[in-house]
Amino acid sequence: MPNIEAIQEALRKQKIDGWLFYDILHRDPIAYRVLALDHAMAKRRWFYLIPAKGKPRKLVHRIEAGALDSLPGEKMVYSAAEELEKNLKKLVRPAKRVAMQYSPKNSIPYVSLVDAGTVELIRAQGCKVVSSADLVQQFEAVWTPEQLESHRTAGGVIDEVTRAAFREAARVVSAGGVVTEYELQQWIIGQFRANGVTADSPPIVAVGPHSGDPHYEPPAEGSSPIRKGDLLLLDIWAKTLAPNSVYYDITWVGYLGAEIPPKCAKVFSAVRDARDAAVHFVLQNVSTGRQIEGWQVDRAARDVIRKAGFGKQFVHRTGHNIGQEVHGAGANMDSLETHDVRRIIPHTCFSVEPGIYLREFGVRSEVNVYVGDGRAEVTGAVQTEILRLLA
Repeated sequence: MPNIEAIQEALRKQKIDGWLFYDILHRDPIAYRVLALDHAMAKRRWFYLIPAKGKPRKLVHRIEAGALDSLPGEKMVYSAAEELEKNLKKLVRPAKRVAMQYSPKNSIPYVSLVDAGTVELIRAQGCKVVSSADLVQQFEAVWTPEQLESHRTAGGVIDEVTRAAFREAARVVSAGGVVTEYELQQWIIGQFRANGVTADSPPIVAVGPHSGDPHYEPPAEGSSPIRKGDLLLLDIWAKTLAPNSVYYDITWVGYLGAEIPPKCAKVFSAVRDARDAAVHFVLQNVSTGRQIEGWQVDRAARDVIRKAGFGKQFVHRTGHNIGQEVHGAGANMDSLETHDVRRIIPHTCFSVEPGIYLREFGVRSEVNVYVGDGRAEVTGAVQTEILRLLA
């Protein structure tokens, strides 16, 4: 059951008359999570309005009349398109401003799930449609104490698995054996199973030019062997098996040799300094009570990399929200792919992961930052130099 009173309080604070949920064909997963709908028939359109004051109202098709019966509120039904519009006017009246999963000009595409035609339909009822982005963040991205604990538990496992994976690669290479990117990836997945964590997709294991591809996926056939003299990048994320657990997500790099090549060291230093600048920006502003937005964190990291001469090689946002999905529904640290103006709010977590991607290799360094009440923290180990994996 959704927390109607808390949603209404948030609506009043934002001076929004209601939050209007809409779906067909299960296109809006946010609606199902916020409304705690395990399943609802959605072969026809349904609408659910939580007003800032008063009781919720719902509109469903006659042949799917029970679709929203688990939710409180008065129910209206429709069959014909004319009846839909007539009852939709009753549903939203007298609201003047309603929030929907919409973002002007699709500026935050992760929230903008309602189609343009439906937005036009609501506007035709005399309502201004505004973005629900901050509401979604408040009711989707905020962690409970139990979720924070699950994150820390997963972090302890992942930090150790990451170190062990580097040791495993070094062991095989130093013994004259061969292990491919894919084989090391599968070894890591085996460690997940052994240690009670899980992930929605396999980790990234990349050497050489593949480490210059931010979303490289080692294939079962044809992935590169890991050799002496390679820079090895591991991007590993997972969560515990507990219900409602949240992810921990990190990236480290190691070198299969005793002496780090100067170019690798230079690139890592720029990435590390950018990461630390973004983290410092968050920690300082949260501690002083200054409100900050996602794009500002990205800018703090991006400016460092630009000044180091690698601006064009930093091709993605600085970080993403973390939740029950590894890419959560809260603010992203982004002034590149989007201009994310969502506020960074208490009890949310996000990655800080700047990277520099060259033709011959790439470097990324990723930590997780949790924002509490008046303070923020990096929740796991922090890499300060490229790991030397061979003596």
